[in-house]
Amino acid sequence: MTVRAWAELLRVSALFTVPGDALAGAAATGGRPDRGTALAVGASLCLYEAGMALNDWADRDEDAVDRPHRPIPSGRIAPGAALAAAGALTAAGLGLAARAGRPALAVATGLAATVWAYDLRLKHTPAGPAAMAAARGLDLLLGATATGAAKRAAGSGARTGPGPGSGSRTGKGSRAAAGSSAASASGSRTGSASHSRGVVRAALPAAGLLGAHTYAVTAVSRHEAQGGSTAAPLAALAATAALGAAALRERRGPGDASLDAGRDRKGESHRSHRPPAAPASFAPRLLRTALTGSYFRTAAGPLIHAALNPSPPLTQRAVGGGIRAMIPLQAALAARAGAAGSGLAVMGLVPLARTLARKVSLT
Repeated sequence: MTVRAWAELLRVSALFTVPGDALAGAAATGGRPDRGTALAVGASLCLYEAGMALNDWADRDEDAVDRPHRPIPSGRIAPGAALAAAGALTAAGLGLAARAGRPALAVATGLAATVWAYDLRLKHTPAGPAAMAAARGLDLLLGATATGAAKRAAGSGARTGPGPGSGSRTGKGSRAAAGSSAASASGSRTGSASHSRGVVRAALPAAGLLGAHTYAVTAVSRHEAQGGSTAAPLAALAATAALGAAALRERRGPGDASLDAGRDRKGESHRSHRPPAAPASFAPRLLRTALTGSYFRTAAGPLIHAALNPSPPLTQRAVGGGIRAMIPLQAALAARAGAAGSGLAVMGLVPLARTLARKVSLT
């Protein structure tokens, strides 16, 4: 019973919607999943579950009226235990992000702050959906900044290390060498920061699409306890159609924006003169179309039912459909960036999510 109570508190069936954020972020920058991506997935899972525990702790009085069966109001989990779990999971998430590098830790810190602000203050305000959208977008950016971090750090270390024979230099030569090393280190840091900004810019469009979907689902979820809203499901349905169309559109080659953001040691910008991209072949287009169709089908059906009959059960089902639809959306975004393998890997989570959702509610 205790294990089931914690599974309900943490909504473990929704966990499968999280790894795709990091994979889509890696794909958006043209990087292949690596150790940094795995650390980002671990950090994301911890921070997501921290938000779930904190959400039920913050809503314990409201749930006592609207959802007395939830773990805290039913007495199966103590409020203090839920709050302690939220704190521990947040610390674990930040610790994992720190191992992926400073840029990843900076994004994870912003993500953690957004999660706590949403649960403790913003959830029942007009800013609530925007905060949730920002959290999902930051989660994708976490994967983008963590991927390839070890390789970038190794390259930086190689550039800033002392040159051959530097240990034998003395006097003015030693001072000159030290000055040259310091200048090299400063230039390396500047280049690393510029590259990190380029990575973020490359992933921003995908983060925006995922955030927009999250905004729409969160707007519907604000009515899941009492129902009664037709406008929210209809608006979410329109957003789903628009996002599906955006996911189908061609984009620049993955990572181009991050590559174009580099600067040389003199600080002069380099412009990339790449030949025009060749038209996409049939197979990638077909895959992207199939993934986008899966996204629309998963989200749209429940939203239509909730718009026709905005009862609490159908509204909750629409929210659940919107949460599950994040997986094919992440897969479509990865495929759109040219990472077909990552897209298919993300879609492999769908059967697992569907099976677990039958046992533990998503909402």
